[in-house]
Amino acid sequence: MHRSMDESTGGAGLPAARSHPTARTGPPPVSGAELPEPAVLGALLRRHGWQRRGGAPGRYGRWTPPGSAAGATSLLVPESAAFPDSGELIEEALLALGRSADPSARDVLVSLTVPSDEIRWWREVPESVAAAAGASGWTEAEELRSAARQVLMAGALAARGRAGYHGARHRRKARAALDDALIGPGADGRTLTAYVPIASGRAVAVRLCHALHATREAVDYQRATGGMEAFDSAVEAGVGRELTEALIALVRGTEGAGIDVRWAPAAGTPDGCPARPAPVEFSPGDLPALRAAGARYLRDEPAVQVRLTGAVVRLRRSGPRGAGIVRLRVLAGAEVAHVRVELDEEAYRIAGHAHLVGLPLRVEGRLENRGGFRRLTGASQVAPVQVDEAERDRLMKALQENVDFFEEACAGEEP
Repeated sequence: MHRSMDESTGGAGLPAARSHPTARTGPPPVSGAELPEPAVLGALLRRHGWQRRGGAPGRYGRWTPPGSAAGATSLLVPESAAFPDSGELIEEALLALGRSADPSARDVLVSLTVPSDEIRWWREVPESVAAAAGASGWTEAEELRSAARQVLMAGALAARGRAGYHGARHRRKARAALDDALIGPGADGRTLTAYVPIASGRAVAVRLCHALHATREAVDYQRATGGMEAFDSAVEAGVGRELTEALIALVRGTEGAGIDVRWAPAAGTPDGCPARPAPVEFSPGDLPALRAAGARYLRDEPAVQVRLTGAVVRLRRSGPRGAGIVRLRVLAGAEVAHVRVELDEEAYRIAGHAHLVGLPLRVEGRLENRGGFRRLTGASQVAPVQVDEAERDRLMKALQENVDFFEEACAGEEP
């Protein structure tokens, strides 16, 4: 889905993603055509804790890293590109950032390399020896990273469509929207920041921003009145079971947690959003409301009537005759990767023949939310779909590459 900024590109289990811009040796390359606007650089420096400590008003500003004492290394940043030496000063500032050992310098360069909206998480965990030293334990760091991934996926799913429970639906396209996102830990190891490129992920950041605030309002309403109605209307803002489960994972075991969304200065504020959204915070006292909402979303999301086309990848039945279970790799008609379908004897025979000749199958039925919308019930209109020779060869090759998944007349049901 997305890469950590401190993981190599060859790490197992994660798709390839853009490399960390500051992982290269030496300072980052700069050229006049690629220089950022002075206002953008200034906004990012301010966002990441740099302090402006003087300079000629209206012309230049002198910036120092967070917490630095007087006399520390500083950057001279023009306030406008109109000055004759503004380009040279921007280049010098970028070179200085590339050489700086301050973690915030890396964050600024990341945001400059690919304009990205920033999503930041933090957790307030019970004090320990490690925490007192400003560090975090392995378990704590992994819990934060896992929760952040869940929150991002919930936002990506909501950007694909509004639903109280998505299950397996829309996940391929949601992951694709996050392919270029970067995640990196904060300097203290107790925070996490995701950089979501505006070109591929701004819709995710916008939807997540709306959904987080709607969740906060719905939780407040439930705690004040005991009613769950606000969670129903919050679905339109992007709230659903996936987000409530992600927030539970974020808050559980802490004294509180929060999420902060900030827009890329180079792209400006999205339509319908505040220029500076307020951070959204949750506490352990919010967990009962979030759990109740998640259960409500799971229970109330209706089944969907679909007509889908899929390639048969598995056949199972308890004997040589009778009904059986077919697994289809969905090609069209539903936003899921695979479905399981129970077919009567005649439809099962049709499915077997379609597999043997390399033809996909078309079937109508209800996609049930039980099991995450992976099961089709009430199957009817089962028939093979005619395709051209090239498409049939492609399907046959794909199925042969996954021959281990094809089992016929085996006892028991697939898990």
